[in-house]
Amino acid sequence: MDASKDRHPIKVDNLIDFIEGLQASGRYMFTAADVQAAAPKTEIARKNALGRLKKRGRIVAPRRGFYVIVPTEYRSAGAPPPSWFIDALMSFLDQPYYSGLLSAAAVHGASHQQPMVFQVVTDRPTRKAIAGRARIEFFKSSLVANAAITTVETETGAMRVSSPEVTALDLVRFAHACGGWSNVATVLAELAERLSPDELSSAAKNRKSPEVQRLGYLLDQAEQPRLADSLLRVLTARRIRPVPLAPDAPRGDAVPVYPWRVIPNEAVEIDL
Repeated sequence: MDASKDRHPIKVDNLIDFIEGLQASGRYMFTAADVQAAAPKTEIARKNALGRLKKRGRIVAPRRGFYVIVPTEYRSAGAPPPSWFIDALMSFLDQPYYSGLLSAAAVHGASHQQPMVFQVVTDRPTRKAIAGRARIEFFKSSLVANAAITTVETETGAMRVSSPEVTALDLVRFAHACGGWSNVATVLAELAERLSPDELSSAAKNRKSPEVQRLGYLLDQAEQPRLADSLLRVLTARRIRPVPLAPDAPRGDAVPVYPWRVIPNEAVEIDL
């Protein structure tokens, strides 16, 4: 049915009252179902009213049916930071998650290079989300449900963040999304003071040997023998084979570095 023929249109002012009521209670997210409950008019009327508010920059929709209120101070950015709404978004998608990689490293104090995107690990392929200038990228891992995480308070509630040890392993696993091996090594060097040798070896037991080998090699490069040794203890119980540091780069004439048996086929420079 055409919106012009709708007998019960929702006025934008009505939705503004709804939005301002949410903000007053400290809530910055809502769903299409919330709007339906608050304004039980026709679907077309609701859709048109929401569309007008999006054009005004009052709300943004990183996923269809999920809306984020844009406070005045974030109008130029088009949306508040993803940390404000990531927990609610993942609940809306019904997916386990944690904020990870460079985004988690920054939370833990390793902020040498601020990530250009907000990085999230979940259990299935998930297309990226866009909210104003914010970009959220998702990475698939079957270990999400049992990964060690910490709950971090945000301006609107809380979000799940990978532990420093899980973050370190994920930086190696998804190095291509973390600025390459030199940047990963630099972030690891910054993150080192937050890493526990016991927690690191515990997290490494669930990871594939090449990931553990590469992490151990990089921690050695960062002059962190205490942390590297904790990984070596994990590897002594396994049969390991030589692996290139950069799987997609030519191996060249580089020989494996012991005890990690990592082939340094890409130079690593730590920039601190």
